[in-house]
Amino acid sequence: MKILVISILFLGIAVMLLGVKVFFVKGGRFPNTHVHGNAALRKRNITCASSDD
Repeated sequence: MKILVISILFLGIAVMLLGVKVFFVKGGRFPNTHVHGNAALRKRNITCASSDD
């Protein structure tokens, strides 16, 4: 039971640290990491494999 509580605590801390910009900056949001959201890949005409199907 002690290990479960500690792991849930660590998981909560990790989520808070990953979402600092999202939670505390007005208008903050997670970055778009998909291929179509990357300007450098679009410039090189690299597309998502699932959209090619």
